[in-house]
Amino acid sequence: MAATAGLAVAMTISACGGGGSAAPADGGGGAPQDPGSVTLYNAQHEDLVKAMVEGFTKETGIKVNLRQGKDFELANQIVQEGAASPADVFLTENSPAMSLVDGKGLFSKVDDAAVAQVPAQFVPSSRNWVGFAARSTVLAYNAKAAPAASLPTSLMDLAQPQWKDKVGIAAAGADFQAIVSAVLETKGETATQQWLAGLKTNAKVFSGNGAILKAVNAGEIQTGVIYHYYWSKDRAESGANSANTELKFFAGKDPGGFVSVSGAGVVKAGKNQAQGQQLVKYLTAKSGQQILADSTALEYAIGKDVTPNPKLKPLTELDPPTVDIAKLNGPKVVELMQSAGLI
Repeated sequence: MAATAGLAVAMTISACGGGGSAAPADGGGGAPQDPGSVTLYNAQHEDLVKAMVEGFTKETGIKVNLRQGKDFELANQIVQEGAASPADVFLTENSPAMSLVDGKGLFSKVDDAAVAQVPAQFVPSSRNWVGFAARSTVLAYNAKAAPAASLPTSLMDLAQPQWKDKVGIAAAGADFQAIVSAVLETKGETATQQWLAGLKTNAKVFSGNGAILKAVNAGEIQTGVIYHYYWSKDRAESGANSANTELKFFAGKDPGGFVSVSGAGVVKAGKNQAQGQQLVKYLTAKSGQQILADSTALEYAIGKDVTPNPKLKPLTELDPPTVDIAKLNGPKVVELMQSAGLI
């Protein structure tokens, strides 16, 4: 795979403010030592991560060279690069791509201090990477065409005949594939195959979450499976593509309530291990998490003792299924979706 074009975010801000983690001055009393740099392969939203790494550079003096791409694009690139990878840290939107890299043994163990900063449900059993942001699966619905009382009680119900031509999905996207991985983990392969077959019959396939929301708002379809923040961001801006819609949060630990985790890991081949660990620790620390919580990204900050964004349904009020995020099987999901004819 061709290398993803590098987006230089060569942060040159000197350590200041809370910069206690920058490198110390040399023993001779001269200029401070160069705190170094880190190369970040980033599949999360670029504007959000740029804001977070700017805070990191301001606090530590460590420069961040950012390379932007998509979850599995960058995961497969790291796998192909192997021991020659220039990546120091890898960030994703969804966790299956993290599991792909982890399964190849290409992550260093994340420092305990970083792991301790987030609740256990956002830490994979391998402890080779850690969550730093989250997004909830929701069902967007047109409140006039599909009143709340008519909505399915489970995500699995969307495979039933009464939902033919009434639901939208973004089958080719990493977001929807992560949701399918939660169905696979909680319901098993046979039930997932049956569900995907039903969606092949019932669902209209869109290019992304935003296109789904727009179609639901226009009444083109009654419902659509998306992540919460697409709706939240549109409502916070103009409501142009969400004014006629509302969100259903599935309860009862249904797979439709799946909370997808954005992951951060230190790449074993990286030449800047200490700086990479510092970056992951910052992303999960209160300072980094508060930047996320206060941002217009409207994803969930998951760190402990962070003031949540009041525009979001509280994370504590969600009722997601219990899954080990280390076991979400992206390649198997792709195989099943291809067999179903959805991708």
